[in-house]
Amino acid sequence: MRKVVIFSCLLVAGLTGSQLLPTLSADLLPGVRDAIRIVTTTLLGFLMIHVGYEFEIDRSRLRSYAVDYGVAATAAAFPWIFCSLYFLLVLMPPGASGSFDAWTQALLTGRFAAPTSAGILFSMLAAAGLSATWMFRKARILAIFDDLDTVLLMIPLKMMMVGVRWQLAVIILLMAVQVWIAWRYLRRLRAPVTWPWVLGYAITIAVVSEAIYATSKLIDDVVPIHIEVLLPAFVLGCVLARPAGAEPHADDGREGHQEGPEDPREQLVSTLVSGAFMVFVGLSMPVVDPSASGTSWGWLAWHTLVVTVLANLGKMFPLFCYRSEADWRQRLAVCIGMWPRGEVGAGVLVVSLGYGIAGPMVSVATFSLALNLVLTGFFILMVKRLLRFSGAEVVDR
Repeated sequence: MRKVVIFSCLLVAGLTGSQLLPTLSADLLPGVRDAIRIVTTTLLGFLMIHVGYEFEIDRSRLRSYAVDYGVAATAAAFPWIFCSLYFLLVLMPPGASGSFDAWTQALLTGRFAAPTSAGILFSMLAAAGLSATWMFRKARILAIFDDLDTVLLMIPLKMMMVGVRWQLAVIILLMAVQVWIAWRYLRRLRAPVTWPWVLGYAITIAVVSEAIYATSKLIDDVVPIHIEVLLPAFVLGCVLARPAGAEPHADDGREGHQEGPEDPREQLVSTLVSGAFMVFVGLSMPVVDPSASGTSWGWLAWHTLVVTVLANLGKMFPLFCYRSEADWRQRLAVCIGMWPRGEVGAGVLVVSLGYGIAGPMVSVATFSLALNLVLTGFFILMVKRLLRFSGAEVVDR
């Protein structure tokens, strides 16, 4: 578990650094935040290309994928609903439940609790030696669908804030096209898959995404087109052809296999990228300041704990599914594996702040996100212990 401990420390180090960023000069801070965002998305792109590279699409299992999406959508919806209702009924002024604006603010802010951090989850599970397990394979599918569902549901929420805009239709169309490409051209693109090339692909995806965002912001600053790198990077990994005789699962779950070719240098680079990603996810977190919302540390700690429990409780729906595929320990491990939050949830909070949403619920949401980050290593330890008891194959590190 040495890697898990190291990755956890890197997350905490990044989170600590995020709270120190406001000490920078006002002229320097915006550029630093932009650099952190771009590096974070680039590293996420690198990781997701590898996830797509080893992802298998069985065209005869369409019904199974539909079930997986339904489970993932439910696991994303329940945390959102639980946290939104808590914000609305507990943290907002009495009588706010009758206000459309209050509902909109609570629903948008509560969406931070929905997405599992795919990059953090895959990196941590791999570091724990769990890549050969049923739990890893199922969590990989659910986490990707979970994040896609979050992006899709952000669209009607934005409509509630700013009305129907053509940019939102463009985002839906682009997502549909990418999914079709992954399905139609699976393993068709013959291109290099060594780490310098994959890093180049990730940089290109991040730059193109930022360019589209910046250009659309010039057209309409209120609703720019923001293409999350998670989907295009994953799709690219799906369409990349494997060399003859290559089998990404041949190493049977041992160190580095899940992150691409089995060359030790490739494994080392993937590990370094995963570690750097942990730091930059932490750096991406919003600043936590209870005094800004007129609350105390004790008040904030209590509501943070309640919201965190509600968010993680909402992720437990997969426990009642897949009974014919795995025992209850493995299903519970999938649920706990879906608890980690990260860059996507932080992005939702940034969007909320951009629409002028403020107050205690934003502080609680930010603290809850930070708490989940700090506890990620503990969650993975719980997953590993459950899988050991179930008899699943776990590789010791």
